[in-house]
Amino acid sequence: MATSTSFLEERLDAGALPLAVGDILVIFLLVTVGVIQHNGVSYLSTDPVAWVLTAVPFIVAWGLVAPLLGAYSPGAAESAKSAVPLGIRSWLVAAILGAVIRWTPLFDGGADPIFIGVMLVLGSIALGVWRTLYFRLV
Repeated sequence: MATSTSFLEERLDAGALPLAVGDILVIFLLVTVGVIQHNGVSYLSTDPVAWVLTAVPFIVAWGLVAPLLGAYSPGAAESAKSAVPLGIRSWLVAAILGAVIRWTPLFDGGADPIFIGVMLVLGSIALGVWRTLYFRLV
């Protein structure tokens, strides 16, 4: 008798939990570096709510997109060879969605095309490096 699994059950592997935690930290670090670059390091303590709210659209977008595109699928949890492209593919969509969310009246900051380009490139590099290092260290 065949068992049926849901779409998300096929896309999520408990073994990928360390990747998920690291991915979220990397995305938050990426946004933090950008906040410091544009506002100075003191901004982190003078307006911590704005700092965190800068990251929220990208974290939310990542949480929506990454599982759907396989960033935490069984293949992603096995090797850098599969984890890196799955992470980058997910990031490219999540960064655009995050920028769209940031563009809404719910968040300050807008979504300038240059900002989106920087997020696409630097986020892809950061996630790729993180995921590669993860599999070299584990």
